[in-house]
Amino acid sequence: MTPHVLTKLCPPCLHSHAPASPVPPLTSGQALLICAILMADSEALSSLAGDPVAVEALLQAVFGIVVDEAIQKGTSASQKVCEWKEPEELKQLLDLELRGQGESQEQILERCRAVIRYSVKTGHPRFFNQLFSGLDPHALAGRIITESLNTSQYTYEIAPVFVLMEEEVLRKLRALVGWSSGDGIFCPGGSISNMYAVNLARYQRYPDCKQRGLRTLPPLALFTSKECHYSIQKGAAFLGLGTDSVRVVKADERGRMVPEDLERQISLAEAEGAVPFLVSATSGTTVLGAFDPLEAIADVCQRHGLWLHVDAAWGGSVLLSQTHRHLLDGIQRADSVAWNPHKLLAAGLQCSALLLQDTSNLLKRCHGSQASYLFQQDKFYDVELDTGDKVVQCGRRVDCLKLWLMWKAQGSQGLERRIDQAFALAGYLVEEMKTREGFELVMEVAPVLKERMVKAGSMMIGYQPHGTRGNFFRVVVANPALTCADIDFLLNELERLGQDL
Repeated sequence: MTPHVLTKLCPPCLHSHAPASPVPPLTSGQALLICAILMADSEALSSLAGDPVAVEALLQAVFGIVVDEAIQKGTSASQKVCEWKEPEELKQLLDLELRGQGESQEQILERCRAVIRYSVKTGHPRFFNQLFSGLDPHALAGRIITESLNTSQYTYEIAPVFVLMEEEVLRKLRALVGWSSGDGIFCPGGSISNMYAVNLARYQRYPDCKQRGLRTLPPLALFTSKECHYSIQKGAAFLGLGTDSVRVVKADERGRMVPEDLERQISLAEAEGAVPFLVSATSGTTVLGAFDPLEAIADVCQRHGLWLHVDAAWGGSVLLSQTHRHLLDGIQRADSVAWNPHKLLAAGLQCSALLLQDTSNLLKRCHGSQASYLFQQDKFYDVELDTGDKVVQCGRRVDCLKLWLMWKAQGSQGLERRIDQAFALAGYLVEEMKTREGFELVMEVAPVLKERMVKAGSMMIGYQPHGTRGNFFRVVVANPALTCADIDFLLNELERLGQDL
């Protein structure tokens, strides 16, 4: 091993320069870190840092693999949705062990190919499994730029472009909800958006709880339908309210909250000594895709002085459609809205907005801690542009660029056509099913069919029970690349896979 001479180091990248002054003694931890970087057996990797030609060659090669394997093949109906392998076999194929010696570029490129080869292709037109699917090229371009710049969106000084961009995207989303002003933030998923809403509603009513904690609170009650997303229960537990604080409201046969039962549940909670403070309605439930009657629910909230949150993670994008936005009539009366453009708009994971009608800086008052090393108040620019204190986390990835770039390319009209097409294809699926025998599954065949389709790699659809119903398939129609031919394939493939059952 050739010894390395330690020169002046510029953290965090540890670039080597001629020493301008004696280097102070290192702690054992520092020495260990530096040795790990400079070990001779990592020469193949460390040499790239000082060789821009080699860096470019590596990235060009990786991008070529991504375009070929993940984009062209991964979105082609002639290719498999997945190359299924059992866990033990997959571990061997991927060679997951991390070793002391680095690998050659050829080996690294093969690693990249293998990762894509054995991953599920969520951009595939036969992927109906989750509420996110499809691959928008402009959104992907935004994601690549975001990852390349690798910044954290907490202050204007470190993310000036994205602070202003996020502000504009949030303003546009709020306008679609029906608000001329307000606040908001991009969150790491719709579950966190829902939890933020609960926390904000609690803080607005009991601001002392931020400092003094749960001991300042009476027993609280929040209300949501039996079809709500499970993050409402998780949020109640995480925030210290307890899952017993979640009062479950009945839903009708279509999965929509029953406002009359909401009234009954509020009265019952009050009679038991609890203090109601929030109602969480849903626009686009996870299983049935139901839209709660927001106007009637808003009336109840207004009578009782309750915060109205709308979980529109799935259905919020319907606001872009002049034809179908009536499903969310009354959403403008909400106090907060969760909206995930990475779902129905195919903006790519993750892209989750929490929108507020509030203009009193509630987000920052509730979550802020005024860290002096980040949020100095004597900066040379408007410190209101430092949005990091609105959130619980510190580092925050940029999630606005992919949506902004896609919106710039498609325009609101193009995104509206995307929503309308999803509704049209869903309608086509329903009508086609009516013409075919055997599609009201009365036996426990869904798990068997799921196993067969995944192992064949032909398509992927999720299933689950619901109430007294047995397992059934939940077909998510969201991929903007879908056609009627893909819907026909879905039905034909289900028939083929289940012909012996």
